[in-house]
Amino acid sequence: MTDVQEFTPDWFSKPGDALRSLMIRRGRTAQEVAGVLDGGLATLRGLLDGTNAITEHHAAALADNLGGTSSFWIKRQTNYEAALERAVDRAVATESEDWLLIPVPGEKPRGRLSTEKRRAEVRRRLAFFNVGTLDAWDARYGRICSNTLFRKSQAFTANNRAVLMWLRSGELGADLISTRSWNLGNLLDRLETIRKLSNIRQPERFLPKLKQLCAEAGVAVVAQKAPAGCPASGASRMVAPDKAMILLSFRGLSDDKFWFTVFHELGHLILHNAKTFVDADMEEVDESEREANEFASRLIVPEGRAEEFDQLDASRDAVLRFSVSVGVAPGLTVGQMQHRQMIRRDQMNFLKRHWKWEDLDPILD
Repeated sequence: MTDVQEFTPDWFSKPGDALRSLMIRRGRTAQEVAGVLDGGLATLRGLLDGTNAITEHHAAALADNLGGTSSFWIKRQTNYEAALERAVDRAVATESEDWLLIPVPGEKPRGRLSTEKRRAEVRRRLAFFNVGTLDAWDARYGRICSNTLFRKSQAFTANNRAVLMWLRSGELGADLISTRSWNLGNLLDRLETIRKLSNIRQPERFLPKLKQLCAEAGVAVVAQKAPAGCPASGASRMVAPDKAMILLSFRGLSDDKFWFTVFHELGHLILHNAKTFVDADMEEVDESEREANEFASRLIVPEGRAEEFDQLDASRDAVLRFSVSVGVAPGLTVGQMQHRQMIRRDQMNFLKRHWKWEDLDPILD
C-alpha cells in the first residue's frame, strides 16, 4: 500500500475574510456591524485583521446579524488558528530571518529573541499581511517594488518594506469603509464638489465629506500617518474588483500639499485604470506621473484660467481674489505659484493652512 502524505496547505483564511464577504453581501456598513459588538469599531477592526479572536459572544452577535451559526464562526476561528500555526512552523524553520526584516505596526526595538518571541514576531507578520509564505507575500506586495508603477524615486529604495506596511495598513482601513461599486463616471461627476472642499479649513470637517463623496464612486479614502521610513504622500490602488482606495498620509502638514496629493491620486484612478501608484515627491519620473501632476494642477488652476494665473501678482489680495474666483483655497494657489517658480518657496506661505499631528490624530484611520 502506497503511503500518502497528509496535505498541509501553505495558506490560511482569516475569519475576517468571511466577515468582510458577508458584510458586502448583506449590504451592512462597518458602523452597523460594530454596533452589535462589544468594543464597537475597534473590535470589528480586530476581527477583520485577525488581531482579535472570535469569542462565543462575537459568534452569537455575528450569527444574529450577518448569518451563519455561532458554531460556524467558532469553527472558522479554530481552523484559522490551526492553519496559522502550521504556517508559523514552516516560516520559523525556513524563513524567519527574512520575515523579521519586514516591519509591522507598533513594532518596538528588540534584542535577542527567544524561540517563543521569534514565533510571536513571525506570527504577527503572517497575520498582518494575511499570507502564509514569503513567496505569497512577494506575489501580493513585494512585486509592487519592482513594478514600473511603483515610484522609481530615490525615496523608494531602502524603505520599500515600510511603504508596503503602510499600504497594507491602508487596505485594512479600507475594509471599514463601505462604498458603492467603483464607477469612473460617478467619480468624474463629483470632482468639482471635491475640489471645493479645499476651502474648508478644518480637516475634521472636510475629511468626512471627502470620504463620503469618494465612497459614492467606489473609492475608499483612508488617512493614515506614514510609519518611520515611509516617505509616501499618497497611494492609489484597487483593493477589490469593485473597490478602489486612495491612501493619504498628510505628509507636509499643509493644505497645498494635502490637496495636490488628493488630486494627484484621483488623477491616477481616472487616467490610469486604477492601477497601483505610490507617490512621495511628485517628481515627473515617468509619463504617468506627469499626467497625474497635470491633472492635479488643472483642478487647482482651470485650463481656461491659466493665462490669467501666469500674470498673477505676488500679493495677498491678488492671490485671494483669484482663488475665490476659481473656487479653491488660497494656499493651493500659492503652492502652484511656488511649483511653477513664479515665487520663491519661502514666499506667501502665510496663505497656506498648516496642521499639527496632535490635531490630526483623532481623525486618522
